[in-house]
Amino acid sequence: MTNVTDDQLIDDALAGRSASFGLLVSKYQDRLFTALAHLVGSVDDARDAAQDAFVQAFLKLDSFHRQSSFYTWLYRIAFNTAVSSARRKRPAGSLDQCREAGGYEPIDRHGAPDEPLERRERVAQVRGALAALPNDYRTVIVLREIDGCDYDQISEILDIPVGTVRSRLHRARLQLKDHLKAVVAE
Repeated sequence: MTNVTDDQLIDDALAGRSASFGLLVSKYQDRLFTALAHLVGSVDDARDAAQDAFVQAFLKLDSFHRQSSFYTWLYRIAFNTAVSSARRKRPAGSLDQCREAGGYEPIDRHGAPDEPLERRERVAQVRGALAALPNDYRTVIVLREIDGCDYDQISEILDIPVGTVRSRLHRARLQLKDHLKAVVAE
């Protein structure tokens, strides 16, 4: 099944073979969830947004004109879903709660005993700095640095010019650097 393209799976799904859409879900669910978890700062909200995005994508699959990749189109749906959900549900928790709910970090069983603690502290600092960024900046950082999208993909996903992507990314990196001076000094 590795030789089957997204376009073939989409065609099959549109022809009524929902298992083909299931293969698209399997292919992209982890990548989408990871990007959303960093974007929204909550594992539960990221799961909800990813699930809603896949449902919406399935329902609107016939409106996908294939002018972009399937993942770009799916991410755009997920991004809009997450933003809409965040507008409806204003943050009720503290920044610490958002950091704690941000995800699971693998623990290295090797090295000095204090390394896992230091690593968790650095992860918490980075998550806090990421959460402190304005939404526009956090989104481009997540898409570029965590999801690995190139400038053109980010431009297409966010429906903004490439120059705006570059400037937001630059400003986001500067703000992250300011927030993380202590971590950078180490």
